[in-house]
Amino acid sequence: MFYLIKTPWWLKKLYPSSLTWNMDTTEKVLYLSFDDGPHPTATPYVLDTLKQFNAKATFFCIGKNVVEQKDIYQRIINEGHKAGNHTFNHLNGWKTKDREYIDNVTEAAKHIDSRLFRPPYGRINRFKINLLEKAGYKIIMWDVLSGDFDIKETKEQCAANVILQARPGSIVVFHDSEKAFERMHYALPLLLEKFTGEGFRFESISI
Repeated sequence: MFYLIKTPWWLKKLYPSSLTWNMDTTEKVLYLSFDDGPHPTATPYVLDTLKQFNAKATFFCIGKNVVEQKDIYQRIINEGHKAGNHTFNHLNGWKTKDREYIDNVTEAAKHIDSRLFRPPYGRINRFKINLLEKAGYKIIMWDVLSGDFDIKETKEQCAANVILQARPGSIVVFHDSEKAFERMHYALPLLLEKFTGEGFRFESISI
């Protein structure tokens, strides 16, 4: 499985400039994001861990998971975090017809009250971007991938990926999912402790 831990400048140039890859700040702030939830085990663990460090994050939720885990989704909101739309069925934007994709986002929006959107796998074309932006969505990508979704990655390396690559303003991707849980479970408290000790704070994405 090939993927880039740190998003390079040239990759960002392949997409419209309206997409957000990191937040423009020199302050010691990091923006943790969690994709694919809510999950009955992983999401409560993330919320409990964030609370220990007074950290806020952004959860890009799959619509069908919100339907199945309404109480956990509500907990995300009640505890001061932000939610984002991640389609209803985790669709691949390179393999899904434009209208089907937009309809799927719209279906998810019935359950996710947010104008933040992240395309699953980061795969989306310019036409879909244009349609979503016309509908009022702000598309949020990322600056650093933890790699927690990679079953061949060690939990130690997942933590190192973030610790070595995150900078002020970085948007960092984790997953509150079954597949990622073991690696995320290890890495999340480690990096929260390290960066908090260095004077960083963790905020949700507000645009």
